Amino acid sequence: MFPVRRKTLNTLLTGVATEPRRPSARVRPVRSTHAFIAMTSLFATPRPVNLRVVAAQPDESHSAPVPALPAHHAPARPRAHVFVDPRSLALLERVRRVAPSDANVLIVGETGTGKELIARHVHDVSHRGGGPFVAVNCGALSDTLVDSELFGHEKGAFTGAAGAKPGWFEAANGGTLFLDEIGDLPLSMQVKLLRVLQEREIVRLGSRTGIPIDVRVVAATNVDLQQAVADGRFRGDLFYRLNVVRLDVPTLRERPGDILPLARHFFDAYRGRLGHGPRSIDPRAARRLEAHSWPGNIRELENVMHHALLVSRHDALQDTDLNLSSSCVPVTAAREAASRVPAQEALELALCALFDEAHENLFERIEDTVMRVAFDFSHRNQIQAARLLGISRNVLRARLIRAKAIAAVK
Repeated sequence: MFPVRRKTLNTLLTGVATEPRRPSARVRPVRSTHAFIAMTSLFATPRPVNLRVVAAQPDESHSAPVPALPAHHAPARPRAHVFVDPRSLALLERVRRVAPSDANVLIVGETGTGKELIARHVHDVSHRGGGPFVAVNCGALSDTLVDSELFGHEKGAFTGAAGAKPGWFEAANGGTLFLDEIGDLPLSMQVKLLRVLQEREIVRLGSRTGIPIDVRVVAATNVDLQQAVADGRFRGDLFYRLNVVRLDVPTLRERPGDILPLARHFFDAYRGRLGHGPRSIDPRAARRLEAHSWPGNIRELENVMHHALLVSRHDALQDTDLNLSSSCVPVTAAREAASRVPAQEALELALCALFDEAHENLFERIEDTVMRVAFDFSHRNQIQAARLLGISRNVLRARLIRAKAIAAVK
């Protein structure tokens, strides 16, 4: 055998390193009037998320064996966005029409409605489908790191910057950058983001040289950005720059035709993962699913189906297996009641009634009630509830623990 030099061996070993794959899934146009997008990600591997368009069968039998995930993969959280209801089909058609352009897109919808999945579909059916799709949660970025995370930094730009690092915009070059919770972006970064959208180039932190980029920006929010502009919390010029194409994702209660197909999708997914459980959904359970208001939207439905499969001990999933929240009044009933009595007047009447009853620790009881109702109204999202009340998350969390609305985690 010929001796292998150290330099040659190092070169060979270096060449074995695998570059991270970039998402390359493409979606064929959906021709059926009953179709849904099922997205499954395997978090234990570096593989990109796969997006499949398959036909939905709302009335199919569940007597056939359900395939399980391969044993060598870690269990993945099943995600699906069902397009069966007419409102969902209208949204799918609108996505199909606007996706081929490079116009910025603003996706608006409540928490848990599947805004990121819509953003991925916009990316996949566009000509950028072969490029990267990078999702960034603006609400999870700290004020001190958001500049570096989005636009990158040079070596020595700040303490601890041992080397240059590209930001998310450079990582998404040639593809799509999804900015979730765009309303949480600090005002100082909104100015810089606006310039990037206008000039189509970024400047890394610690540098004075612009880097051209080719990125389509898709943003999402669950708050009223127009009201945020009026309140001075969001720049109006950035709002108009992002709001070229607006996609409104309806809530689950606004598209009841999707409830049972979604429930069956999660039923199959989690039953396949467990390897056992009920083989069908009892009609009474189906009627109860359709009657629920679903304040937590698709995320709540997924959790309900997962819990039901864990606790069920019958051949068919029963209505008693469904752990449906009842802490908030259904939205339609709440709106009807609000239309009869002004909110402020109703609040004053309720307070007077409590004063007449002369409860002990009344202020604490009222405060706990306000915190708990705001928490439920915000779909049990502490950050959104704290913002709604104008207080810090720590204060809200302390009050919720005191009211036993959440458990104290040590």
